[in-house]
Amino acid sequence: MTTQTAISTVPSYVLDQWWAPAEDSRTAEVLDANTGEPLARFGAEGLDLGEVLAHARSVGQRELGALTLHERALKLKELAIVLNDRREELYELSHRTGATVVDNKVDIDGGIGVLFTYSSKGRRELPNSNVLQDGPAESLSKDGSFIGTHIYTRLPGAAVQVNAFNFPVWGMLEKFAPAFIAGVPTVVKPATPTGYVTEAAVRIMVESGILPAGSLQLVSGSARGMLDVMDYRDLMAFTGSASTAQALRTHPNVVTGGVRFTAETDSLNAAILGPDAVEGTPEFEAFVKAVVTEMTVKAGQKCTAIRRTIVPDSQRDAVARAISDRLAQRVVIGDPRAEGVTMGALASLEQLDGVRGAVEDLIAAGGELAYGTLDAPTVRTAAGDEAVVDHGAYLSPILLTWANAESDVLHSREAFGPVTSLLGYTDVADAVRLAARGSGSLVATVCTNDPDVAREMTTGIAGHHGRVHLLNRETAKSSTGHGSPVPHLVHGGPGRAGGGEELGGVRAIKHHMQRTALQGSPNLVTAVTGVWQPGADRRLAGSPAYGADPSAVHPFRKSLADLRVGDALASDLRQVTEEDISAFAESTGDTFYAHVNPQAAEANPFFPGIVAHGYLLVSWGAGLFVEPAPGPVLANYGLENLRFITPVAAGDSIRITLTAKKITPRVTDEYGEVTWDAVIHNQHDEIVATYDVLTLVEKQDSLYADWTD
Repeated sequence: MTTQTAISTVPSYVLDQWWAPAEDSRTAEVLDANTGEPLARFGAEGLDLGEVLAHARSVGQRELGALTLHERALKLKELAIVLNDRREELYELSHRTGATVVDNKVDIDGGIGVLFTYSSKGRRELPNSNVLQDGPAESLSKDGSFIGTHIYTRLPGAAVQVNAFNFPVWGMLEKFAPAFIAGVPTVVKPATPTGYVTEAAVRIMVESGILPAGSLQLVSGSARGMLDVMDYRDLMAFTGSASTAQALRTHPNVVTGGVRFTAETDSLNAAILGPDAVEGTPEFEAFVKAVVTEMTVKAGQKCTAIRRTIVPDSQRDAVARAISDRLAQRVVIGDPRAEGVTMGALASLEQLDGVRGAVEDLIAAGGELAYGTLDAPTVRTAAGDEAVVDHGAYLSPILLTWANAESDVLHSREAFGPVTSLLGYTDVADAVRLAARGSGSLVATVCTNDPDVAREMTTGIAGHHGRVHLLNRETAKSSTGHGSPVPHLVHGGPGRAGGGEELGGVRAIKHHMQRTALQGSPNLVTAVTGVWQPGADRRLAGSPAYGADPSAVHPFRKSLADLRVGDALASDLRQVTEEDISAFAESTGDTFYAHVNPQAAEANPFFPGIVAHGYLLVSWGAGLFVEPAPGPVLANYGLENLRFITPVAAGDSIRITLTAKKITPRVTDEYGEVTWDAVIHNQHDEIVATYDVLTLVEKQDSLYADWTD
């Protein structure tokens, strides 16, 4: 990997090539957060942002669009493997930002983990195509010839991602991954103080040769004017200060031009200790540990860090002592390259000045310094010495206690560093009220072992928070933590937190897609969605009594190479007898009265008397549609959406129609999934049951091609 010399200019990666500004252009100098030594310069003067976006919309869209959702998801796994193999290089660079070993696991390993997770979810939960159907179709005509549904298709523009300084790798990858799977090219704008780490990660990705042309571009330096060249086709995802987000949100191209804009900003997150979690309980211990962790990981420079520690009035002194003791015992401040350091420097001297200023404001408003100091602390240097480093961005952890929990400054001023404020509440309702005074937050922890308290607090604060983390003795060891967003769940929050939403599994992929209402005939809707719609044409094999061609190939004899959506089977009728019902009840042990007691069954308003078990009918359905010879169907792995509609009494008959509804080849295996639409009718053509049958089917009829009985 190419690393930066002491004062080299960090390049951008645009138009599928590395680009640097002219030597005499304006640049910003970046320093080692631990030593104050110059590291690199940043600048993008002369870069044509319009050309960058045009490249994304043309080349990036074309190259990503040539791949399916699954193929793009698989590339994420390949990128994750490459980054994982070279993560030590990123660790070494990241130490210069003040990041410790633990910090690197959160940022670098966490970012790589996002790629692995999205690769897996994309291939398991999405079709191997480029159109997502959103829910079943609705009939819009009496005869079923006109239907409607919703579909998702990718945005036709670019995703511009503006990231904060605190997570130069995770912050990029958690936005990039869902955009990439959706098929939308990314333009990354990292924050200058740590952007050299982002550049190194992008360089590794580019050098891998995995990225399609135009799918990822990097702007190292100012991107002022980016919104001027964006339009309704594009999306901007911003992480940073509320003031900057507001300036971007009010840009004409957002207000009237239709640019999609989402933001994740300042957040005065809270941790609430339940009234039951008194000193000596496992919850009290877990709570103190969580608060100290959030104060010190990334030196408190996390949008999810605990800024307000809300505890029962009776526990304020005990919590203050416990937090102070743990900080004194566990925290070693210094250069992350030194042995034993557990908290590094803030990202820059400017960041240090900002945090000190915020703490001074909090103290002026009534906060009392219970632990820590605003003076430069003694730190462990890279050489292992203990010293005060004049040019390092170091600050000790700071605990402020508040006698007045109603201070407006307490609930509005954020110190974006290793700082938390401790305040008391009178009862659960008061705790909920105080948490809500943050005016919208990313996350809150509720630490209690009382189910009633957990329910009351959660329902009280959920509307003010993007995530609620319930902590007790059962999760103290297994929890991923208050401050760690996971790719499976949404990250974002209302109000002050920006009102945006990221991650959340496939939700984030859909954020990069347009939902469109689709109306038309079942045949045309099937053609667009790739999913067979009721009423669309079928190629029926099986019983001629129900319109099938008896000479047609049974769909279970077709591999994915030959099987098509709409291939179907219609069975003959099979009569159900009372003996069949009794035998099924006896063999399964299902002696529910409706199957064995005529008098009780007749008294039931839903049944005409003894009726067949629903699972007997489903079992017989399999017997009616299955083709028993080996291959190419390899396995039945489940049923979905099973509904029993019309009871079947002794003497009734049933038949089944099975239709290939959705075909999903796997990109990594020699088989794929087929979802079959199954409908059981009785002799009167009334629907008895509906469900989906899930099977695994060979791509090519090879495994049993030479099989003989």
